[in-house]
Amino acid sequence: MLLKSIATATAIAITASVAGALATAPASAAAPGVSVQGAGSGNCPQGMLCIWPNWNHPPQGPVETPSLTTNSEWTGSIQGFNFYNGTGRDAVISGFMLGSSIPFKNCAPAGGTGGDLYIPVNVTKVTWQLTPC
Repeated sequence: MLLKSIATATAIAITASVAGALATAPASAAAPGVSVQGAGSGNCPQGMLCIWPNWNHPPQGPVETPSLTTNSEWTGSIQGFNFYNGTGRDAVISGFMLGSSIPFKNCAPAGGTGGDLYIPVNVTKVTWQLTPC
């Protein structure tokens, strides 16, 4: 009888321990590196960061050809205004305000988010950051 009580107590302790670990595990919207496709992605391919050259906010997202489509580090020169990040990583979009030498930097959060850069810009670099936007 004593062995049965010890076995029951051990099973209850293990169950409680597993349930406690699951209850305290942090929830995550998307694991790093996991691509998603959310509303407003327009014609941006799944798992990519896209930048479009003009202001356009239809509900489905831009339908024009993106100036840039990437999922890796990028340098170059394109005109940008709208962006959509369908990757599982936060992207940093950098460059200069269009027609000037005034620098700008904008974070594009991971997980199927989009937005605009507020003014037309000359995008010269896309990098990925390890910390959240």
